[in-house]
Amino acid sequence: MKKSVFFLAIATLLCACSGKKATSENADETSGDSIVTIDVKYATGFSVRDSADIRLVDVGKHEHFALVHSDDTEVPSGYTKVRVPIKNTICMTALQLSNFTVLDAHDVVKGITGTKNLFDKDILQRVKDGKIVKIGMEGEFDTELVLAANPDVIFISPSKRGGYDAIKETKITLVPHLGYKELDPLGQAEWMKFVGMFIGKEREANELFAGIEKRYNDLKEKAVKTERRPTVTSGEMHYGTWHAVGGKNYLAQIFRDAGADYVINDEETSGENLEFEKMYALSANADYWRILNSYPGEFSYEALKASEPRNELFKAFKEKKVIYCNMKQQPYYEIAPVEPDVLLKDFVAIFHPELVESDYTPKYYRLLK
Repeated sequence: MKKSVFFLAIATLLCACSGKKATSENADETSGDSIVTIDVKYATGFSVRDSADIRLVDVGKHEHFALVHSDDTEVPSGYTKVRVPIKNTICMTALQLSNFTVLDAHDVVKGITGTKNLFDKDILQRVKDGKIVKIGMEGEFDTELVLAANPDVIFISPSKRGGYDAIKETKITLVPHLGYKELDPLGQAEWMKFVGMFIGKEREANELFAGIEKRYNDLKEKAVKTERRPTVTSGEMHYGTWHAVGGKNYLAQIFRDAGADYVINDEETSGENLEFEKMYALSANADYWRILNSYPGEFSYEALKASEPRNELFKAFKEKKVIYCNMKQQPYYEIAPVEPDVLLKDFVAIFHPELVESDYTPKYYRLLK
């Protein structure tokens, strides 16, 4: 009798443990304590591994974080422990902020670098009310304001000018956000899942991204099948050089996904500064010309010519096919990183208008009048 009771107890315990593990790994939607699975499909800058009580997040090659729900949880060597969900944080870039905006999590943001080119009324009101502090720009951070924000972690952008040494002395955990390095537009947007893990909004991030992914890929499938593929160039002259995105840049990929061919077809992933003569040789006969700037007032073909008289030599200028977005009028960097499907549709509406509804109103890019 005693043996039967003993074996029954052991069996019950094993079943309970087995059941708990399965619930955690399979992300049982009915359990508020379960780990919601994060499936990284496009982003290359972070990866995720889950177990029952810990989530291991690798960022790039050198940064490793263990997300836990209890301070008592032991983490592997080489991993920085972060108790989640975090309550307070600081964002260093508009791209990072876009993740919090789309996840309806402005209440977690307690500090930003500044409000230049920000349009979001809620963020601006929070700054005005003192709920979000402006800590200054890279290299000139106000350490006292950083501490006043009381962040659990600070999301940083390693590509910026830096100035993190003073912040490191505060012992606040710095978490690199590498969304800006992604070459796939969907990969950049997928960083909302990264932020979602830190703030306890994994499920929301998964659902939002799934919608973006479907809309993007559905339209891309139509656009890439078109027989007519116009050519497009990008950028303009500034201080004697032409800043153009490289052939492997995420914007070049959006052009291709929208059914157009970018005039630069190299392996450069970021931007490149070219002389006018070089860019003219590449772009003189391009069908379209994409420009993004912060022009004060209404930009026009007259203004484009005034900035560089030789601009009138381009085919796209002559045929009035300049594609334009003014960052002083549109929240481009503030929200576009999490709306690649909208960016794609804006371009498709120009390159292949027959593929979108006739009454479509572009959000970011439109033909310059």
